[in-house]
Amino acid sequence: MISAERIPNNVTLSENKRLQRALEHWQPKYLEWWRDTGPQGFQDHHYVYLRTAVSVDAQGWVHYDYVKLPEYRWGIFLAEPVRDRTIGFGDFLGAPVWQEVPGDFRSPLRRLVVTQGDTEPASVEQQRRLGHSCPSLYDLRNLFQVNVEEGRHLWAMVYLLHSYFGRDGRDEAEELLERHSGDADKPRILEAFNEPIDTWLDFFMFAMFTDRDGKSQLLSLSESAFDPLSRTTRFMLTEEAHHMFVGESGVARILDRTCQLLTSGQAGFSEDVRRLGGIDLPTIQKFLNFWFSLSLDLHGGEISSNAAIYFANGLKGRQYEQKHPDHKCLHGTYPVDVVVDGSLETRNVPLRNAMNEIQRDWYTADCVAGIDRWNRILATYGIPERLRTPDRKFNRGIGIYAGFHFDPDGHMIECDEWDRRRDEWLPSPEDKAYVKSLMAAPIDEPSQFANYIAPPPKGINRKPVDFEYVRTEL
Repeated sequence: MISAERIPNNVTLSENKRLQRALEHWQPKYLEWWRDTGPQGFQDHHYVYLRTAVSVDAQGWVHYDYVKLPEYRWGIFLAEPVRDRTIGFGDFLGAPVWQEVPGDFRSPLRRLVVTQGDTEPASVEQQRRLGHSCPSLYDLRNLFQVNVEEGRHLWAMVYLLHSYFGRDGRDEAEELLERHSGDADKPRILEAFNEPIDTWLDFFMFAMFTDRDGKSQLLSLSESAFDPLSRTTRFMLTEEAHHMFVGESGVARILDRTCQLLTSGQAGFSEDVRRLGGIDLPTIQKFLNFWFSLSLDLHGGEISSNAAIYFANGLKGRQYEQKHPDHKCLHGTYPVDVVVDGSLETRNVPLRNAMNEIQRDWYTADCVAGIDRWNRILATYGIPERLRTPDRKFNRGIGIYAGFHFDPDGHMIECDEWDRRRDEWLPSPEDKAYVKSLMAAPIDEPSQFANYIAPPPKGINRKPVDFEYVRTEL
């Protein structure tokens, strides 16, 4: 049910007056942040057809209606507890999960919560100007749905900080609103969340790859021995699925339109698509290369003592930990290619120290499955080109490959070759300018879509595709 409280929740907030007052004190600061750095120009006069989380009941957890963005009811929801749940990995395997933070693990757990929490408002800030170049009202609504749910995910992390980490947690919650994406003095913690998102192709790729990293991280945290964190992230995953849908389906619709142009008889080659106002396949591949490689960095270094400690102490597990045969990982090794004297050499790393790379395996496979679905669109139109992920060593800024250069096939190259060929593999200034030129003005009629993107096959919540998903009045 929708709570009558100022902060909708299923954590009996009204029974903890100290916590309730603290969060109600934080709420105006959040709303000020939302107005200052949320969707620009869409705060006061637009009504958006949004879903709002009202419970954790799988049969009816959302309510759909028109809402002004600042009036969206951001709430705190934890998945239902699992009865007699025990720790599923690490040195405490089989012990009861924790309902409070053990003193020894207070600092690393707080770091995990803060890092996850910092990504949520960052993406809202990155996307705040996109509404002015939307390809349709359908897409504009989806952008705002992602934005408000990222805001709710921030609330989820702030609840944990206020509830379980005392004064330090309250201070961290304040700082989550003080850092800003791309700020020279107080940037966001992770570099991918300081990258500007200037175009809808960037947004769709971000939602496909960076939000898929979010899924990967939330799955890992949902295995945590700290049960409130596990329950919080399990419900966040329910909303995160829509964000990835927005990204994957958005790129799929761009590909569909590109294929239509390629097979129209007016475009003999992929590059000719630009002449017809579409986005050519080489450019789509470059944007894919950029966002996939940037998102790979979010899993951390390939060899990591921090990852080993998180696993050993039960703080952060692997995605779907129950599917792995060994839940302690004390004896196995994992092969990692390292750079030695200018060439690659395979080194067997203790499993616990390779946890980031093991999680990156799952993430990469999940990305490849999505790209395979894109490639089926190309195949349907009889187009022989295929999209693909670049090698995991390509364009890395974190980990053992940072500071070295690799081509998309994983071959190590010299700096001068990288400088000479970079624009073959990543979006050039000209590519970015062209894509941006397609989005010079918004498409704000319900039945219209920008020329570079196909309409979706169906609308939202059984509404038609040409439904007025965003209105200036009711």
